[in-house]
Amino acid sequence: MRPILRNLVTVALLAGALPASAAADCPRLLDHSFPSLTDQKPQSLCQWRGKVLLVVNTASHCGYTSQYDGLEKLYARLQPRGLVVVGFPANDFGDQEPGNNRQIADFCRLTYGIQFPMFAKTTVVGEQANPFYRQLAASSGSAPQWNFHKYLIDRDGRRVLSFGSRVGPDDRTLLARIEEFLGR
Repeated sequence: MRPILRNLVTVALLAGALPASAAADCPRLLDHSFPSLTDQKPQSLCQWRGKVLLVVNTASHCGYTSQYDGLEKLYARLQPRGLVVVGFPANDFGDQEPGNNRQIADFCRLTYGIQFPMFAKTTVVGEQANPFYRQLAASSGSAPQWNFHKYLIDRDGRRVLSFGSRVGPDDRTLLARIEEFLGR
């Protein structure tokens, strides 16, 4: 943790503003906050420390958009065991996510009944990529090449696996790795 941030956390802990384990236990990879898709309020990825995360860059007008259905089913089935699917809408590939956050949220809710956490529209590749996605690409050795690229993060936030867009939520290889990570 950066020295200035560490000092702020220490002050907050002493003041009773944070639980003692809040910042100290957060893996470095998850030490990011982003606005939620629905209300734009910042949400920390640290809230899911100790969980297995499946991070997906999404788009509403893509040939892979139907993967939303499988992602929601996967989340509903495995969330009680510790899997969290996290969506990051992005317009980085083929202008396939042109809508604003409200339009994206409505589409996800009305078309696919999405309940898994979604963040506000962001950039996931290139110089403007958000810092979390830069870390995911560096950790896995693979940046997204298209929409619905998936990163699987273990419970410790140390191991990151990358799965291309063609790997659907029901793919045997992906499911086997999720099971492996959930078993730890």
